[in-house]
Amino acid sequence: MLRLMRQHKKETYYLWIALFLLLLYVSPLFILKEDAHIRVHDNLDSNIAWYKVLADSGEIIGRVDAAIPQIINGLPRDAFGTELSGIVWLHAFFSSMTAYAVSQTITRVVAFFGMYVLLKKHVIQEPKAAFIRIGVSLAFALTPFWPSGMLSTLGYPLALWAFLNIRKGDSSWKEWLTLGLLPLYSSFVLGFFFFLAGMACFWLYDAITKRRWNLMFLGSIAFMTSIYLFVEYRLVYSMLFSHAPMHRIEFISSRHDVWHSLRLSVKNFVYGHNHVMTVHTVVILPILLLVFAAVLFKRNRTKLENVYLFLCVLNYGLSLWYAFWFNKIWAVPKQKFAFLAEFNFARFHFLRPLVIYVSFALALYLIWRMGRGWKWLVYAAVAAQLMVLAPFNEEYTYGVHYNAPTFREFYASEQFKEIKEYIGRPQDSYRVASIGLHPSIAQYNGFYTLDTYNNLYPLSYKYEFRKIIEKELEKNARLKQYFDEWGSRCYLFVDELGKRYDFKKNSKKTINNLQLNTDVFKKMGGRYIFSSVPIKNADQNHLALVKTFDHKDSAWRIYLYETR
Repeated sequence: MLRLMRQHKKETYYLWIALFLLLLYVSPLFILKEDAHIRVHDNLDSNIAWYKVLADSGEIIGRVDAAIPQIINGLPRDAFGTELSGIVWLHAFFSSMTAYAVSQTITRVVAFFGMYVLLKKHVIQEPKAAFIRIGVSLAFALTPFWPSGMLSTLGYPLALWAFLNIRKGDSSWKEWLTLGLLPLYSSFVLGFFFFLAGMACFWLYDAITKRRWNLMFLGSIAFMTSIYLFVEYRLVYSMLFSHAPMHRIEFISSRHDVWHSLRLSVKNFVYGHNHVMTVHTVVILPILLLVFAAVLFKRNRTKLENVYLFLCVLNYGLSLWYAFWFNKIWAVPKQKFAFLAEFNFARFHFLRPLVIYVSFALALYLIWRMGRGWKWLVYAAVAAQLMVLAPFNEEYTYGVHYNAPTFREFYASEQFKEIKEYIGRPQDSYRVASIGLHPSIAQYNGFYTLDTYNNLYPLSYKYEFRKIIEKELEKNARLKQYFDEWGSRCYLFVDELGKRYDFKKNSKKTINNLQLNTDVFKKMGGRYIFSSVPIKNADQNHLALVKTFDHKDSAWRIYLYETR
């Protein structure tokens, strides 16, 4: 009894240390505020600006057929997702940077405790193995996940804990409350669709192999799915009722041959994916492979060891599925059935963070059980993984490694305020577009833009906008394919700039042979172009440089061009 009390005290001590390290990890966001460095890709260049535009539009709870006039002369309200998502209201009630910091904290704390309760209840129950549970949970919570995904992947452990409890018949209101609340801070299409599909397969496995229908477990899956369908009512409405074709129907993603797909599966297995970075290559993967080899050839394997082998196979299977989703074999089905092109079923690999870190915990536990002489490896592996994760803190990654702009420098609010005042007209009376600059910057600062980065917008608009950049696309096959076969970045692409949209004020880059159809630009309402680099042949494009704007708190030098 005394030993258990000591062990409990030690575990509590570990928990407090982990929580301290977790809060320390997010502290730069609160200390530096807008001077902090955060992710640009699929974050500053998109989501954060989207939330602000939505909040400023007054259409947070707008009708399903409402439009946001600030973007592309009327972006469908549904492109910004549901108002029943907590992150929308964080950005409505707080400044963008404060909302971001709070969201990061919520997500990482829930990820930590979710993984901890999952491991403690269903994976590693032995009291003495507390270090493994807490160490792996902390590592999982520190992964550099996609910020706007919220709990779409990092909420999996907590959801799995609830489902496993219900499956065992060992549940209370806590599990049902968990399943009811998670949809309010996660995305169905960007995460939990795939998790719930996995749970359905799990239930089906029980039904077939054990002849157990387990209606409570099935009911819990149906319950969470129903909550998601309610939360995502805008998505459901758009699927059930006809509307103008969206640009996603022209996605072309199935080009790879078999060997390319196999190479991609290995690459994904070893390195992971940008949106669900697990940082498992250096420390976790060697441990997983070592234990896999040891267990595979072992006689009389335990149930725990068989579970471990299954997770390892599932780990690579998810990478294989991801890679083959882009194989040529899917080309015809995607052409025949639009939903296959519009919906990215490759995202089953979003399950990998859960699989990898549970496997890591199991591998360490199997090593730990080998005896005292092996416990040093467990402590070393956890410590090493935490050390590997430390440089992936946004402040270091984007501030030191990439030398990216701070939040303040990126959106350059004071500089764009000067531009707005110089123009001196209501922002809704003219339209702008950007060159060498993300349109999200202008959008964040209240300008009405013809260009945008959105996952959903009318196909007709894509065709119309393409006329402006047609000659530039013809010069560059890569840009042409990027726009025509994907097109979510509806940008003023320039051959000489390529796929780069972040030319800082110290850049020496110039544009010498720009060919835009400014007649179409003006017909769509375009009046001004914000360029981060000088356009040497502006006159040939019926553009006039009216002023150059610089500001100490901005990463950009903005050349303001007006159509003539």
